[in-house]
Amino acid sequence: MKNIHENDVVAFLIDRPEAGLHRGDIGTVIQVFGSTPERPAGLIVEFVDENGKVQAQTDITDETQIVRLRYSPALQAA
Repeated sequence: MKNIHENDVVAFLIDRPEAGLHRGDIGTVIQVFGSTPERPAGLIVEFVDENGKVQAQTDITDETQIVRLRYSPALQAA
């Protein structure tokens, strides 16, 4: 999880119906954690609905399941 950091915005590339999440859902990384003997390194991502209510928080240990979204502000008109 070297390229994704806390507060990054990510999108799911898979469906995770048990968590109520689908491909394309957008969330914010709220924690990055290292590996332990009990679990691999990963992230906790929080997903909210259009009203700002938390829809789900889920652990992601496989970076291929998400993509980091990049923000590029539009150039201002002169």
